[in-house]
Amino acid sequence: MTAHAAALPTDQELVLKVIPMPADCNANGDIFGGWVMAQVDLAGAVLPVRRVGGRVATVAVNEFVFKQPVRVGDILSFYSRITRVGTTSVSAAVEVWAERLDLQGQYLKVTEATLTYVAIDAKGRPRAIAKDGCA
Repeated sequence: MTAHAAALPTDQELVLKVIPMPADCNANGDIFGGWVMAQVDLAGAVLPVRRVGGRVATVAVNEFVFKQPVRVGDILSFYSRITRVGTTSVSAAVEVWAERLDLQGQYLKVTEATLTYVAIDAKGRPRAIAKDGCA
């Protein structure tokens, strides 16, 4: 697969930036997919937490696509948008863009995912989401 530089999304919110380190590598020298998935889960929860006005728990990873490997030293930018708000759950799309160490100012999409979070109360039970987004 050929990597093509692209423009960063303008219709989504930047919710997280992180640089993977050597400790995050697999045996091939690329960043573990599981490490990327954990960062996507964190990034994906930012807007749902804001929307529901409180705690959320991940209930589903609806889609997860690795498009390019992530390398040590990449500057990863996580962009997100809410795609659906239900009675107790919120779905969010996340795109991960890498700025390679040797290609500063150029970005390529390395991962995209859609996750669903459920609003929970202090006891961890699902709770209704107010129509205005407040608890």
